[in-house]
Amino acid sequence: MTGTAAQRRSLWTTPEGDALLVIDQRQLPHRLVVERLDSVAAVRTAIVDMWVRGAPLIGAAAAYGIALQCRVAADDASLAATQAWLDSARPTAVNLAWATQRMVVALQPLPVDARAAAAWQLAGALADEDVATNAAIGRHGLGLLQALAARHPGRPLNLLTHCNAGALATVDWGTALAPVYAAQAAGLAVHVWVDETRPRNQGASLTAWELGQQGVPHTVIADNTGGHLMQHGQVDIVIVGADRVTARGDVCNKIGTYLKALAAHDNGVPFYVAMPLSTLDRRVHDGVAEIPIEHRSPREVTHITGQDAAGALVEVQLVPDGSPALNPAFDVTPARLVTGLITERGVLAATAEALAATA
Repeated sequence: MTGTAAQRRSLWTTPEGDALLVIDQRQLPHRLVVERLDSVAAVRTAIVDMWVRGAPLIGAAAAYGIALQCRVAADDASLAATQAWLDSARPTAVNLAWATQRMVVALQPLPVDARAAAAWQLAGALADEDVATNAAIGRHGLGLLQALAARHPGRPLNLLTHCNAGALATVDWGTALAPVYAAQAAGLAVHVWVDETRPRNQGASLTAWELGQQGVPHTVIADNTGGHLMQHGQVDIVIVGADRVTARGDVCNKIGTYLKALAAHDNGVPFYVAMPLSTLDRRVHDGVAEIPIEHRSPREVTHITGQDAAGALVEVQLVPDGSPALNPAFDVTPARLVTGLITERGVLAATAEALAATA
């Protein structure tokens, strides 16, 4: 992203400190639109309707949502009600509840009249922490990419990713794309296969836009192409993000991730998950049985939005009239298919023992 240092982020505050500014990701890649959010209701709408998306970014936005509500009412009852309302916005990404809980726990011991100012500072600190965390993920992932590249001298390293886990999914840097950006800065030649990621096409719309803005070589592919590329030796590593990781290392991420992990396993391609430890849900063990999977509108499957020849954004119907559609937003990849977890503390095994050691 371009602009000032603050505006390279996916969210930032107004100079007056009275509102949150976010990129409306529904408009990308054809429009770069910045929206002003000046109430907790506006923040919740932005989360539900996916103006902002990506587990870490949702958490940071929700923290500012609590801060905005504290300017209206900051008593304990209001804090609890606001937390519950925000937490219900999207049930799968654990960073949402993690962020609101951090805010409430930090604010409750304070006098009510001191909470509004403190909440704004706390939300800013949480956003800054996210940037530092993702930069660390990038550094640790870079080591993996450098080691792989050494096995294939004379050509770019081919990385495949699914959905968008770049700067647009976080406050900055991203999770799965942070190692790519670190590799670019280190002079390592990297090419990224970008899954289109239906429904909503976050890969084709967001990841491709990000990589293009950053000047990273990339190619958009249909979701079903990845296995073919792996069979023909054209994928060196898969790195995806995560919305929730269980205590034993199961990974919940955008629908279709599980199929990529199966293809990678069958072809001996390393499959890594880049995640801040805030995405770890220590209360959950069996991801398939215990993680609530958000089901979104069937319209995301039956219709698609694009730019027509005149430059207007239009929505078109893809299916016959009356055909029903099912739209689970996430799936779960069992830990046995995960080569490793790239975190801010280093690369960890996707095992209960390795994750318990981070407590």
